[in-house]
Amino acid sequence: MSETRSDATPGDSGTATRRRVLARSGAVGVGIAFTGALSELFAGTASAFGRSGHGPLVPDPDGLLDLPKGFRYRVLSREGDPLRSGEGPVPGNHDGMAAFAGRGGPTHLVRNHENRATAAIPVPAVEGLTYDPAGKGGCTALTLDGRGNVLSERVAIAGTAVNCAGGRTPWGTWLTCEETEDKAGTSGYTKDHGFIFEVDPADPRRTGAVPLTAMGRFQHEAVAIDPGRGVVYETEDAFQQPFGLFYRFLPEKPRGGTGSLRAGGLLQAMRVPGVPDLSAIQETGASFDGIEWVDVPDPLAVRTPVRLQDFGPRGITHAQKLEGCYWGGSCVYFVSSFARSAEGSAADHFGQIWRYDPARRRLTLVVVFGPGTDVQLPGESPDNICMAPSGGLMVCEDGNGAQHVFGVTRRGEVYAMARNRQNIGTPEAPEWGEFAGVTFAPDGRTMYVNCYTPGTTFAVTGPFHR
Repeated sequence: MSETRSDATPGDSGTATRRRVLARSGAVGVGIAFTGALSELFAGTASAFGRSGHGPLVPDPDGLLDLPKGFRYRVLSREGDPLRSGEGPVPGNHDGMAAFAGRGGPTHLVRNHENRATAAIPVPAVEGLTYDPAGKGGCTALTLDGRGNVLSERVAIAGTAVNCAGGRTPWGTWLTCEETEDKAGTSGYTKDHGFIFEVDPADPRRTGAVPLTAMGRFQHEAVAIDPGRGVVYETEDAFQQPFGLFYRFLPEKPRGGTGSLRAGGLLQAMRVPGVPDLSAIQETGASFDGIEWVDVPDPLAVRTPVRLQDFGPRGITHAQKLEGCYWGGSCVYFVSSFARSAEGSAADHFGQIWRYDPARRRLTLVVVFGPGTDVQLPGESPDNICMAPSGGLMVCEDGNGAQHVFGVTRRGEVYAMARNRQNIGTPEAPEWGEFAGVTFAPDGRTMYVNCYTPGTTFAVTGPFHR
């Protein structure tokens, strides 16, 4: 375990005009544009967070993670190192993650591993926690003491595939999502994949490795649960046109606690009347009333992928790269990372956040991401997203070039909170892995975030209250 301080003298803070210049020089200025009703994103949170950000990023002398002055990071775990449980090496491809309060003070982290059949370091198969012995994905769980030290690290579920993001439940478990539609016999799998699994962060054997089949079999990305009604919202990140759908799941046992989602329920897909593709909507504030929810004909996609099924003569609404999803106030928010007309979308954009209000059956485009002047500048392709406990928003960037965690304040100010410095390319052609899984400790004092490649989990502490 290592700890590094970010209190050196910042370097040149001039704004770069090209993303690659920013990356090579270590400059900390960013050019990013957010348009729309940013205050909408912070419903139900406090208002004291980050009124003007935390200042420029300080180059990390160890070359891992740049942070603002006064912040520190600790490396909790890296791919290839031994799991403390002795079950094998730490798997790679660190993705979605959440933090949970444990009994007596510890914090539990549940971390996804987006491993495909070709993954070099699979999640170790553990008896009683393995769904498909041929699957290389899954989750690992870390337990931290009150001082942030790692007490344990072990397999939480194995034998799944392409575990991308997910979401927490109101009863304190993690829903991990498979971003694949592969069936048994594909890539050597012995079982169908494309499901959601529930993981108990404190006792994974309590939940085992049971697919929540009623919630659908498709390229899942993230979920968010309405804590009052118990409705589960799901995003689909389909890779080919026609693109994914936005779903809701009506459980037979809403808010029923651990294991309740196994009881089944009704899966529906969202239809926005007159809008077959959300990318066609470009103006922030655009709203649509009378949102419809259409029953999915075959949630298990036995013969046809869900997004290709027959939803009637009026069709269904698609969107490219549906990713992050979270509940805020009385609404659910979901992210479209980008849309490209060359790949089949109706129009181009660099990222959107949509808000759905269940009480009003209203869908609104609240934020559009994008570079201010140059497509090479940071600020496109938002991915995992979370609410900061004190009222801000944290966004993981998954684009080209330098990769950041961005913060957004209530006043609409955007600032870089972290930058990945681990070059996985060459000095002449540098590349950096995306950030993923940003989440906060239950007490709000620590931000946890993953670097996807090389798989690294960081704990960041500092004056978040400023």
